[in-house]
Formats: sequence, structure tokens, C-alpha cells
Amino acid sequence: MKKQKIGDLTANEIRDVDRKELKVKLESYLANVMHTTFERATAEELYKGLATVVNGQLADQRMEFNRKRIHNHRRKDTSKKIYYICMEFLLGQSLKNHLYNLGETEMVEEILQERDMTLEQIYDCEPDAGLGNGGLGRLAACFMDALTADGYDATGYSLCYEYGLFKQMIADGWQMEVPDNWLPGGRVWLNAREDDSFKVKFYGDYHEYWEDGRMKYNLEHVQEVEAIPYDMFISGADSKAVNKLRLWLAKDWDGFDMASFNSGDFTKAAQRTNSAEMITKVLYPADNIEEGKELRLKQQYLMVSASCQNIVRDQYAIYGTLDNFEKNTVIHINDTHPALCVPELMRIFMDDYGYSWDDAWKKVVGTISYTNHTVLAEALEKWNEGLVQSMLPRIYSIIQEIDRRFKEEMNTRVFPGDWGKINYMAPLGEQKVHMANLAVIGSHHINGVSALHSDILKEDLFHDFYLWVPERFTNVTNGIAYRRWLCQSNPALASLLDETIGSSYRHKYEKLRDFAEFKDDASVQAEVEKIKRENKVRLGKLIKERNGIDVDPDSLFVVQAKRMHEYKRQLLNALRIISRYQMLRNDPTIDMRPETYIFGAKAAPSYYLAKHFIQLIVKLGQEINNDPVISQKLKVVFLENYSVSVAEKLMPATEVSEQISLAGKEASGTGNMKMMINGAVTMGTLDGANVEIREAVGDENIFIFGQKAHEVEQNLREGYRARDYYEQNDLLRDAVDALEYGFAGESFSNIKSYLLDPSYSIADPYMCLKDFDDYCKVHQELQDAYEDRARWNSMSIVNIAEAARFAADRSIDDYAKWIWHTKPIV
Repeated sequence: MKKQKIGDLTANEIRDVDRKELKVKLESYLANVMHTTFERATAEELYKGLATVVNGQLADQRMEFNRKRIHNHRRKDTSKKIYYICMEFLLGQSLKNHLYNLGETEMVEEILQERDMTLEQIYDCEPDAGLGNGGLGRLAACFMDALTADGYDATGYSLCYEYGLFKQMIADGWQMEVPDNWLPGGRVWLNAREDDSFKVKFYGDYHEYWEDGRMKYNLEHVQEVEAIPYDMFISGADSKAVNKLRLWLAKDWDGFDMASFNSGDFTKAAQRTNSAEMITKVLYPADNIEEGKELRLKQQYLMVSASCQNIVRDQYAIYGTLDNFEKNTVIHINDTHPALCVPELMRIFMDDYGYSWDDAWKKVVGTISYTNHTVLAEALEKWNEGLVQSMLPRIYSIIQEIDRRFKEEMNTRVFPGDWGKINYMAPLGEQKVHMANLAVIGSHHINGVSALHSDILKEDLFHDFYLWVPERFTNVTNGIAYRRWLCQSNPALASLLDETIGSSYRHKYEKLRDFAEFKDDASVQAEVEKIKRENKVRLGKLIKERNGIDVDPDSLFVVQAKRMHEYKRQLLNALRIISRYQMLRNDPTIDMRPETYIFGAKAAPSYYLAKHFIQLIVKLGQEINNDPVISQKLKVVFLENYSVSVAEKLMPATEVSEQISLAGKEASGTGNMKMMINGAVTMGTLDGANVEIREAVGDENIFIFGQKAHEVEQNLREGYRARDYYEQNDLLRDAVDALEYGFAGESFSNIKSYLLDPSYSIADPYMCLKDFDDYCKVHQELQDAYEDRARWNSMSIVNIAEAARFAADRSIDDYAKWIWHTKPIV
């Protein structure tokens, strides 16, 4: 094949030059910073060196992207600047992602071969960035990836947590939380911008007064905290764009209390500094105590205030005015955590730039859009009014005025005299600040994250708002960064796709659908099966290393990986596993394909029932896995400290994707999409994005069981009696009774009581017992299908192909077209 000429060098020669240049930079870092050589450097030192070199490349590319932005501004381009604010960005490891996006993976592999090292050894030196918890943070990371890959001008905002949520350790089956100290290995990606900090004010004595026909105020004796920005670069696959995630770190503005120190009161001298820095110490401090609630509210306002100040200042610097702010700017708030953007922007526009209330409000509503992520009442944030008034007196005053004006408009124009409805919709009520209501009122668009979820918002949760402003409500189904979850995590499958449909799908997600043409191709089916088994072997090595359990790669891998919560119904899965265990105890000679059940989940630190669910799964696994006979046919694995980097090995190995939440409770899910794009077949309820997955793949390529959302509501209204199902189903009754006797020496009678005892508000509130029988029947249908290898592999191919619909690129296209009204700049 003739080599392509570029200038006077061939493409291969240019690549050699680039590799040598990269190695020179690496060697320079190792010598000047680590005081070692390439030949002697440890894997940890090589990781830090490579990360530093790559970070420098991204900085250079960011400068070029900024020049493009300035050029577009001078040409009065119509694209907007997108600001995406979220409490979480679950990035995982960065080096692997950046090398892929820059097209340097093979180049670095060749450099490492000189040391007989693999890239995996280097990747394993990087901790997962402790900036997120679960689906919310991973979605934000996927969206920033797609925004950058597709050439949008976007900045993410969050907090620079010193410790992540927590590192999960399992001791005797019980979840223990230890600090997730990610920064020693992750700090290399943080670019400090200490000269670009902002002051954020808490507490203080607040007094309003009128002067020259305008309301003014004094705020004295405040606690001032400095928000210092640390930027992480966000790259996109083969993209000229490099965006950034700006993370705020809290520091005491007034500095060290020297007077107290000199008087010998060393504790008091450091107290103020420690109090400020505690704000960004840990992601999601436990809120089951008042101090935890206060700290969470401080986190949210620090993130919001610093971000909004930054956004407004930058837009003013570009345009010299804020008059067209809403035409040039998108501020997207992901969930209710950043809802204080609404009053904070009002404060900035009115207090700092002199706009009237009406003009400021027009800018706020014209700029902000809001994604709702849950219909669960306990997850819709409501802050105590007294806490907000004490901590954020000026913001509280603005919320009061928003509340007053809103109620007046509703009573005058929309729902005259219907104060029950008006008070339900208002930002203030029952001595609480209702953050979801505040977000809806202050946004020009509100979207759910799946078709079903968005319908529930319109028909139930925000129904009255929908009656008021139906044009503001829309849907954007979630999506995943498929280049990461397919191309990077499953390179063998990506190579097969390259061979069969070409590589254009890597940039045009809709091309992935072409793979469905091979669903009946025996050779492609065989290759898909081979790749899946290789990925199961790879995961098996990880399980052996971490859990000490040997898993059979020829067993059926059934996976449920998501936050531990009642509504996600890991308990339903466990009850069925108990019934399988009992079946094998009664007759160990049953002829069946071995089954491996894999769980990954964290429970919130104060969510003790969820912790008991984890303990049940772990203890059940211990008893089953230690039985020399039954463990040949059944195994249960709980993956401790489930993370993005673990998921990158788990998703490609998954064969059955358990998505079994009670219908109407899961907003969307993205784990279902990650497993689907790697060829897993979904076992699930018609909940969240499962509805659209079924629509995409057809009934013949998914296994659906259980009630529909409207049936759940009807059955609850009519009076759900869990005990009726317990008494009528012998298989179920035996499984529930087994909880009392327990597993591996631990009784779970408390969980049995939860399922049957009406002393709870309602026994079995998420209706595991009602759906159990149908769940078991459909699981048997799935297992029968699995034994027809041609059928199963055909199903797998269809799922891979139709996952195109769930690319984050498609989600971003929808946001840009229907909500943000903007376009890429490169």
C-alpha cells in the first residue's frame, strides 16, 4: 500500500516524530521533577509523567480552541456558551480517555514496550477522580465528553472535593466507609487558577431599607469564603475542542487568626480556616444530622455563587454589556442541587449590575434550563427556611420576593383562588424552601431524562406547572459516552464493528445501527460470542484478585450494578437467588447451566436498610460460594467499592442486564445503556429508559416483566397487601422465610419484617413480592433463550446496534436543538 505524503514526510514518519517528541517530554519530566530516568522509573512515576505531558498537550489545544472562540465572537457567531452545573462529575480515570481522544494510545504502548510494561499497568496507578457518586455524576461526565467531541463551547462547574463520597469496605458483610483520598494520584490533572478566585458570603446581619425609590440593604459581619478554581481539561475524540471542568475549592478569605495564635489559643486560630475548608472536604456529607444539612447547603451555595459570578463576569468581559446575556449564554442546572442559581443570578444582576427586578428576572428565566432526575419525594430537596434565612440572608430575601410575585401571578392570572394548588407550586411552604419548585419557576425549559419520566413530570409531579406553561416541558432521554463505554472498554468488539460496518460509527453514532444487518450472520455471531467470553475471563481475573472467588466464564453472567436503594430492588434479585439456592439444596443433581450473579453498589452512609441489603447479598454469597457442590452451579459476587474503572471491565462481560426497579420510580438509568451497547440483553420492568430500549430492539430482544407504572399506582391506591402474595406462592414464601434463618450465621429477620410487617408505613413498599412470580417466569424464558446460542447472539447484536439511540451525542444534539438553541463552534 502506498504511504500517504504529508509535506515532505509520510504519515508513518510523522507518527515516529510525534512518538519521539512525546518520549523526550516524558524523560524531561522524569529527570527534572521525579529525579529519575525512563529506565528506572516506577509505574507510578511513569503514570504521573505521562499525565503531565498529556495535560500539557491539552493546554496547548485549549489555547487554540480559545482562539477559535474569539474569532467566532468577532464574526458575531450565533453559538452560545454552555455552562453545565452539577454537584457531581464522575470522570473515572483520565489518562486512558485522553490518550484515546488524542489518538496516542498505540504510540504510548510502543514507548512502554521498551520497559516491558503495559498500558493497563500504568492506568491502574490512577485513582478514580472522587468527584461523583453514581448515575448523576457519570451522566454529567458523559455529556461533557460529547459536548467536546462534537465541538461545542462548554464549561462544567462543580466542587473540588478533597475526598470522594467514600471508599467502600465490606467487613463481615457490612458496608464500612473510609476516606476516598483520590488527590495524591489525581492532582496531576488539576490546573490551579488561584488568581481567578471569587468571594462567597455566608451568614451576617441583614437589613433592608428604601432609598431613592429603590430597595437597598446592608449585610455586615459575614463569613467570607474564597472559592479557588481548579480546572480539569475535557477532551473529545479527534476533536479540535478542549473544554474544561472548573472545580471550586473553599478557603478562608480572612486568613489565619494571628491574634489568637499569639495568645496561645491555637485551636481558635485554625478554627475559621478549618470551617471554610470543610465545605469542599467530602462529597455529600451525611445529612441525618443538622450539621450535615448545613454543610450540604454551604456546598451548594459555594458552587452556585462562585460559578454564577464567574459566568457573569466572563460574559461581561466578552460583550461589554449584559443586555443580551440570555441570548449568548446557557446555564444548565443538573438536578436540584444548583437551583440556587435562580436567586443568585438575581442578586448579581440587581446588586452588582443595577438591573431592575423585571429585567433581571427576564435574564434568569431566559438563561437557565433544568433537568429533573427523580420523582422520589425524599430526593426532591427541601431546605428548612430558618437555615436558609440564617446562612444566606440576601438570597432568602430574594426567594421571598420570587415566592410573593409567583403567588400573585398564579392567583391573578392562572389559578384564581386555588390556594391549595398555588401553595403546592410555590418556592416557600411548610417552613421549607422547595428547590424543585424554585428550579421550575426560574427555568425556560424543564426536561425529564426518559420518555416515561418526562410524561410522569407532566402528568403528576409538575402537573400544575405543566398546565401553566406547557411549552417549557420537554424530554431528553439520557445517553452515554459510547466511545468510552464501547470503543475504549471493549476494543475487541470495536474492532469487529470496524471490520463489519466500517469505523465511521466512532464519530457518527447513528451508523452503529448498520450492525443489525449481521444479526443472522453465523460468523459474526460466533465472533460476538468469542469476544464476550474473553471479556468474562478478564472480569473473572479481577473477581479472583479482589474477592478470591473463581467464576466460570461459561456460566451465565447476570449483573445488577447501581446505587443500593429500595426502589432499584436488589432485594427482588436476592429473593430469586435464594429460591435458586433452595432449589439446588433440595436437588443438587439438577441439570442446569451454571449461573454467576454479580452486584456492584454503594449505600448512602446513613441508609441502614440499604446496608442490610448489601449484607444479605454478601452473606448469601458466602454461604453459596463456600458450598463445594452448589457453588459448581451457582455463585454470588459482590464487587466492593464499585467504580467507573471497575465498570469498564464489568460492562463488556455482562450478559444479562438487571434493570428491575419498580415501574415509575427510575427516571432513566444509564447502566442499562452501557451494558446494552456491549451486547447484554435486558431483564427489566417497563421503567425509565427500559421503555425506549424495548421500543428500539423489539419485544423479541428484551425480557420485560412486572407491573406498568399506572398499574403500580392503581394497586397502591386499592391497597397493596404484600402478605397475600407471600401466602399464595410456596416458592416465594420459602425464600422470604429463609431470611429469618439467615445465611452464613446472620439472620435477616428485619428484612422479612420489612416485606411483611404492616407496622411499616406499608409492607414491601416497592412491591417485590407482587412482581416476584412474573420475574421468575420471565427469567426462565431468558435462560431458555440463552441455550439457543444463535438466537442469543442475534439478540446481542441487535442490542449493540440499537444502542446508537442512547449515545450522549444524540442527547446533546437534542439539548442543543430543543432547549439551548445553539450549535458547535468547530
